[in-house]
Amino acid sequence: MASILATDFQRIALSAPLPLDSGKALDRVEIAYEAYGTLNPDRSNAILIFHALTGDQFVASAHPLTGKPGWWDRMVGPGKPIDTNIYYVICANVIGSCMGSTGPASPATDGAPYAMRFPVITIRDMVRAQIALLDVLGIETLHSVVGGSMGGMQALSLAASFPGRTRSVLAIATTARHSAQNIAFHEVGRQAIMADPAWRNGDYYAAPETPGKGLSVARMAAHITYLSEAGLTEKFGRRLQDRPDGTRGAKSFGFDADFQIESYLRHQGIAFTDRFDANSYLYITRAMDYFDLAEEHGGRLVDAFAASRDTRFCLVSFDTDWLYTTADMRQVVHALNAVAAPVSFVELSAPYGHDSFLLDVPALDRVVKGFLDR
Repeated sequence: MASILATDFQRIALSAPLPLDSGKALDRVEIAYEAYGTLNPDRSNAILIFHALTGDQFVASAHPLTGKPGWWDRMVGPGKPIDTNIYYVICANVIGSCMGSTGPASPATDGAPYAMRFPVITIRDMVRAQIALLDVLGIETLHSVVGGSMGGMQALSLAASFPGRTRSVLAIATTARHSAQNIAFHEVGRQAIMADPAWRNGDYYAAPETPGKGLSVARMAAHITYLSEAGLTEKFGRRLQDRPDGTRGAKSFGFDADFQIESYLRHQGIAFTDRFDANSYLYITRAMDYFDLAEEHGGRLVDAFAASRDTRFCLVSFDTDWLYTTADMRQVVHALNAVAAPVSFVELSAPYGHDSFLLDVPALDRVVKGFLDR
C-alpha cells in the first residue's frame, strides 16, 4: 500500500470543502485524473469516463503499479471507438478510492491516515467531486459521460443531479439501484475484510501487515458475480489442476486448489491486494449499496430524469449479465421514455457476463462509436 501512496499522480486540489450526502463535508479534497486528446477552443469535445468499483483513472494508459495496459485501452485512444483524435477524454479516480484521490488512506488534518474516520460517501458524492474537477478545468458542458457498472451509476447520477452538465449519457451494464442480492455479495466481502486480524479496525497503514487475506477473499467473491456460468464452464468446467509433482489432473484429497477455477480465483484475489486498499473497498461498496436514484428523487425513478429531456441517452445491457440485468436497465429506459428523453437501448449478446463491457465485444465498439459520433 505504501507504493500506491508514493506514486506521483496528476491531480488537483479543491479550494473548498466538498459537501456530502451524509451532511458532512470533506476538507482538502484532491482528485487524481488522467486526460487524453486535446480540448478544442470552445471546450465542447470533452468526454468524462467513470470507472467501476476496482478501476481507476488509468483508462487508456499503463497502470503505474502493475504495468498493465489501461482498463479500457481497447476502447479509448486514437482511431478507437472513443477517439482521442476527436475527443478530449477525462477519467478521474473516485473519492474514497486509493489511486491518488482523497480516500481512507489519505492524511486527515492531524497528518495521520483517515482510516475509518473517513466519512461514508455515496455515488452522488463521487459525481459531485468530479463536477468540481470539471469546474477547475473550465469545462461547463460535456459532450458525453460514459461508464460501465459503477461507472454507469455515476453517469446516471450525473444526468439526474446535474442535468445541464452533459449533452449525452452512455450507461453500460449498470442499474438505477442496488438490489438485495447485490448488497448481500458486498456484505460478504466487507465481513471478510473486517474479520482479518490484520484489519485492526481500519488502522493498519503503519502496521507490518495489511488485511490482504480478507481483501483477497472479498475480491474472489465479487469476481464470481462478474462472470457468467456459461463462460466459467467453457473456460474451466470441472477441469483439475496439474499437480506440482507433475501429476496431471489428479485430486489431492485435500484443500489445495484442485480445480482450475479455484486456482483462477485465488490468483485474482492475491493480485488485487497489490493495487487496492482494503478500507477503500469497504467505502466504495457501501456507496454502491446506498445507490438508489428513485429514493434520491422522492421515490419515483421517472422524477430523477425530469430535467433530462434535452439529454441523449444510450443504455446497453448484456444477455449473460446476472449482476445488473437487462430487466434492471429496462426500468431506466421506461423512466426516460416517461419524460420523453431521447433514449436508445440495446441488449448485446456476449458470453462473458457482467465483465462483457471490458472485454472484446465488437458490437459494443460499434454502439459506442455510433452514439458518440452522432
